[in-house]
Amino acid sequence: MRWWDIDPVLELEKDLFPEDAWSRGMFWSELAHARGAAATRRYLVAEVTGDAYENGVRVIGYAGLATTGDQADIQTIAVARDHWGTGLGGTLLTELLTAASEFECAEVMLECRVDNVRAQKLYERFGFAPIGFRRGYYQPGNVDALVMRLTDPSTSVQGTEIHG
Repeated sequence: MRWWDIDPVLELEKDLFPEDAWSRGMFWSELAHARGAAATRRYLVAEVTGDAYENGVRVIGYAGLATTGDQADIQTIAVARDHWGTGLGGTLLTELLTAASEFECAEVMLECRVDNVRAQKLYERFGFAPIGFRRGYYQPGNVDALVMRLTDPSTSVQGTEIHG
């Protein structure tokens, strides 16, 4: 993900997460830590091309990972509604786990809305296990988060590549 991806990512973010969408500033802040030798973040977008899209490109998914020491945290994964069920979520997750391995992280953590069963099943397929809850984590709405952990992300990487 680069700075020019932020506007289309924000459109998708607002569609998928209307109550707790990230702001432009949040994405800028994350991208500020995603380049150079001291990078602690990895953000990516998935795109499709075609004449029907503005500038010939449409962002259909994005994902982000933050690292601290030997722990990684999945910050976000999003897939456009018309691409649900295509395997794109798994491809994005594979890329994040590959990044966690490259950052030499021993474990990966994430929070997932307790009512997002689709995402929970995806994470479980990759070996994530529930370890607790964060009450009222998603605001507004006061929705709890399921906390999940994966130890040794390199064992879950399935060799899938994404190109944008």
